[in-house]
Amino acid sequence: MSALSDPLLDITADTVLGGRVQIHQPRTGHRAGHDAVLLAAAVPAVPGDRILDLGAGVGTAAFCLAARVPQCFLTLVEIDPELAALAERNASANGFGNRSRVVVMDALARGTSRDKAGLLVGQIDRVITNPPFHDAPRHRASPGARRSLAHTGGDEVLAGFLRTAVAVLRPGGTVTLIHRADRPEALLAAMKGRFGGVTLRPVHPKPDAPAIRLIVTGTKGSRAPVSILPGLVLQDGYGTPTVEAEAVLRGGRAL
Repeated sequence: MSALSDPLLDITADTVLGGRVQIHQPRTGHRAGHDAVLLAAAVPAVPGDRILDLGAGVGTAAFCLAARVPQCFLTLVEIDPELAALAERNASANGFGNRSRVVVMDALARGTSRDKAGLLVGQIDRVITNPPFHDAPRHRASPGARRSLAHTGGDEVLAGFLRTAVAVLRPGGTVTLIHRADRPEALLAAMKGRFGGVTLRPVHPKPDAPAIRLIVTGTKGSRAPVSILPGLVLQDGYGTPTVEAEAVLRGGRAL
């Protein structure tokens, strides 16, 4: 396990999936939440798949996926070396150290940089990613460097993440991402020409409330049309988690 380079970094030990996945993460900045768990639940992975998590952070989504799908091999790409070190720590803590590796690299890296990192063209079955999705001109970036890096990125960043995904995926491989729900046109424009058979699943905080997230999956090489799937409602009108949301967020059920 890599040592943390900042001895003053304040770390908390948390759990997700009803306590089945342990997560060590910084106390401040971007922290694991529902997005990572929902992302993992939506990936159509099967045992033996080669999974790439782009912008993995401390590995929450990847390890939630590994807890559901046995015998998959994980590659986590993270630009922040401290978060990458925590991802390695989390891999060991959850018993996934022998089927995962962490690469410190920009998810937008191209060609030679990807090759040197072992991310060869057409060698991945599933890509998962929670790309930065707040447009910097419209969103007031967090003063915390890590939180700002994790949250802020415009359409060009989304396109860059998808460019990396389509390059490393095998034909018929899939990308699954979670994104803001108020700009579906930007999502579909970034997917166009790269992925087909795109599915969109809205995530609603409560019944009758507008969606706050879209969970999106696309298939490399597919020419199938776009489909909108039934939405997931997180809480009922009284603020109680719905049965479906609990089954996914705590029970580890696939979407």
